[in-house]
Amino acid sequence: MNKFVLYSKPGCHLCEGLEEKLAAARHLPFELEIRDITTRDDWFQRYQYEIPVLCQVVQGESGQQELPLPRLSPRASQARVEQLIQTYLGQSKAE
Repeated sequence: MNKFVLYSKPGCHLCEGLEEKLAAARHLPFELEIRDITTRDDWFQRYQYEIPVLCQVVQGESGQQELPLPRLSPRASQARVEQLIQTYLGQSKAE
């Protein structure tokens, strides 16, 4: 199954908005892991000014890697979020 990781933090309205849109896209074949950047210093240092960050987990030669997806506008529609997910689901099938 295709997997995505959302880096977020509690109280972030942008994170909550994207999380809601991803939850509404659950009819698509993907697994979503939500990571709270306040629980690990390395995540916080890396993403504190960029959240929400959505990454696709891909299997590389050296194991799993997380590839950040293009940042969506906070005003992106549900259809746009689903289109982004479908684009990356299609790419992972082609590999």
